[in-house]
Amino acid sequence: MNIKDPNYQYYLSQLAKNPLFQNLDADTMISLMDCFALKKWEKNTEFFHGDHTFYQFFIIISGRLKMYQINPENGREFTVFLLTQNDVFDVISLLDGLKHSMNFETLDDVEVLSAPTHVMRKWIETHPKINKTLLPYLGRHMRMLETNLTDNVLSDIPTRLAKLLLSNINESSHELQLINDLPHDEIANLIGSTRAVVNRHIQLFKKEGMLEIHRKNTIISDLELLLDMVSTKY
Repeated sequence: MNIKDPNYQYYLSQLAKNPLFQNLDADTMISLMDCFALKKWEKNTEFFHGDHTFYQFFIIISGRLKMYQINPENGREFTVFLLTQNDVFDVISLLDGLKHSMNFETLDDVEVLSAPTHVMRKWIETHPKINKTLLPYLGRHMRMLETNLTDNVLSDIPTRLAKLLLSNINESSHELQLINDLPHDEIANLIGSTRAVVNRHIQLFKKEGMLEIHRKNTIISDLELLLDMVSTKY
């Protein structure tokens, strides 16, 4: 990104807030910014099969984006990751240099900083300090995949739904975040279910006093009940 760009300092500050780059000094951050250009995507923008992410590496500045797979025979979707501010993609192609067959769709208007994958790979080789934060980031996502796979094999739909809600509660405010305004079909894609099934269980959760829905926003009304529901399953 050109230092003469009127928004340069803003995006540099946003990049500096990203936990992945917390160990980098000011000069290194400026060299990183030199690699990037700003891109904006409107809500519901789709791109497929790694066409973008094989050649480009992205850092999300604002908005949400889902990374998903779809069964072409029946149209069923499964959301592998829900990515938001400070997340990066596609790390798989960045690391192994191979095309990653994955689908992406923006759930909001999204701003990203974009750099050619080969340039970003070379930059990481030149600045190995980034590995101190990149590797833990990858580890967290591997744990998320492990948990997701285990839940989809071993847990029933109500438990999966309850665990999804609990995993997205802000620890300080106890408010639901990231998924609070998602439609039920997107919630279903996150837990390997269908819109109708998720809607039925959400209505049951509301009836039991665990949830409230206000203007399409989901609110946790009784956290203890939700915790008890998950704990009794194990």
